[in-house]
Amino acid sequence: MERSILSKVVLGLGITSLLLGGCAAGGDTSAESGAAGTSTQSATSGDTSSSEARTLTVFAAASMEPTFTELAKTFEDEHEGVKVVFNFAGSQDLQEQIVEGAPADVFASANEKQMAPVVEAGLNSSEPIIYATNELTIVTPPDNPAQIATFQDLTKEGLLLVICAPEVPCGAATQKVVEASGVTLKPVSEEQSVTDVLAKVQAGEADAGLAYKTDAISAGDTVEAIAFPESADAVNKNPIVAVTTGAEPELGQEWVDFILSDSVQQILKDAGFGPAQTS
Repeated sequence: MERSILSKVVLGLGITSLLLGGCAAGGDTSAESGAAGTSTQSATSGDTSSSEARTLTVFAAASMEPTFTELAKTFEDEHEGVKVVFNFAGSQDLQEQIVEGAPADVFASANEKQMAPVVEAGLNSSEPIIYATNELTIVTPPDNPAQIATFQDLTKEGLLLVICAPEVPCGAATQKVVEASGVTLKPVSEEQSVTDVLAKVQAGEADAGLAYKTDAISAGDTVEAIAFPESADAVNKNPIVAVTTGAEPELGQEWVDFILSDSVQQILKDAGFGPAQTS
């Protein structure tokens, strides 16, 4: 009997010890799990808020592609978390897209005429500013097969000439030069952007074309550029403005201010553009 009672006591003490040990272990596991979970959530939350991305959408004339693409890298470096996205095309197409509601934070046109509808629709968040000017030049393949030297030479019989269509800025500038000089041109095609003109000359599909001075500079030795005095009759003024159809109009104004800064104006000058007209 005594041996039986003693066995029961020992067994009871053993079970109690196991239960207490299990509770202690379970408590430790719960504490570790809770601490780890809190730490992970805090880190994730902090990372999300510090790396919140913003997108700046810039609609810009095709002639701005080389320069603006390079400038975007500097802007992004100066604006943490910002990504600059471009829509490069003829200014006519761009203004139509914006007026129809396409999301844009900035519109940089190649002339004032294409900026006007955006302003008339009340889609600008400030007044447009002339940030640069540009002039036409003659471009030919590097070997200048048609031996073009003057604007008058563009009337040569059999010449394969490409120009911009009259509704886009480079075409409007071409028409001004034609009217001022009295020269009649017979192009084989009229393109919707100055980059299309340049591409046909570079591909050897044309003997000559009329493009902006800045495009000829950016094309390097893939074309030969021939200046002509008549181009002074059609200097294009390039306006820029922050617009309200996008999600970041304030960031758009920061891009405008960036383009007007002294350092960027020097870069534009080096690319062949004329100076801004801010007053």
